[in-house]
Formats: sequence, C-alpha cells, structure tokens
Amino acid sequence: MVSSAEVEGPHRPEWETGLIVGRFDPPHLGHGHLVTSAAMRCARLAVFVNSGPRDAVPGELRAQWLAGLHPDVTVIEVRHDLATDFGNEDLWRRWMDLFRAAWPFETGPHVVASSDPYVEELARRFGADAYVVDSERVTVPISATLIRTDPEAHLDRVAPVVREWILANWLSGSG
Repeated sequence: MVSSAEVEGPHRPEWETGLIVGRFDPPHLGHGHLVTSAAMRCARLAVFVNSGPRDAVPGELRAQWLAGLHPDVTVIEVRHDLATDFGNEDLWRRWMDLFRAAWPFETGPHVVASSDPYVEELARRFGADAYVVDSERVTVPISATLIRTDPEAHLDRVAPVVREWILANWLSGSG
C-alpha cells in the first residue's frame, strides 16, 4: 500500500493504469483531491461513478461533472442495483464482474485509489496495488454524506458547477 503522504518531488507516472470507484453523490473537493492525487501517479486513470435508482444526484450528471472537472481522466458511469456488503462473496464476484466489464483500458488496473477502507480488498481482487489518499480526510475534511445532510453548510466544499446545482435543486425551496 502506498500513502499520498509519500508523494514528494516531481511527479511521474508510477502506474500504467489506475482506478477510482465511488458514488460521488455529490462530488466534492475531497473527491477532487483524490482524483488529482491518483492522476499524478498514473499514466491513465479511470473513475467509475456508481449509479443507482436511490442516488441523491443523477449518476449521469455526477459523471459529467467529474469529466468536466478532470478532463485528463476517463470517467465512466457504472449503473447497477448491487448492494454493498463486503462480507458477501457472491456480491464481491458480481461487483468484480461489473467493474471488469466497464474497464476501458487494455490492461489493468495496476492500482486502485481511494480514501475508503475497502480499497485494500478491491485492489487485491484486481491483483493491483492499493493507493490510500487522505483516509482521515484531513486535507479536505468533507464527505458526501455531510453535504447531503446539510448542503447549505458545506457549499464551500464543492466545485462551482455542483454548488449551482445544489442551490437550484436542494436549497431553492422547489427542489
């Protein structure tokens, strides 16, 4: 496992391909830090935006925002209705099948990056390295859950395009 704290000096790709998986519901500056940190270490980076019927923000829109904010990475909306249960081997198999089917590059991933604890197991199942970025959320202290719970209090932790959507859809009195 490699930590983002170990990244110093000139940045050159350490891994050929990298993967980030998340809901990004909604995307925030912590997600931006994660994507930027991983992109600096990977020649090519794919970001999978998990999308399902219970999301607070439509998955297609979240993927569009991330692609606009990070034009040098490959952003893919991955639609599914899978539950998350890290103790369920059948679910893990289904998740891995889904991710492999969506994988956009010829090889890889060579690294899986995340701030979340599941990164170790996901990377192991891909035969990849795990790259943990700001797991304590010190660099950008925010989570999507905090934003969904109290969006007005955290508008400074989202990109302008996301802020505009939150203002129009969650805080306008009509959303």
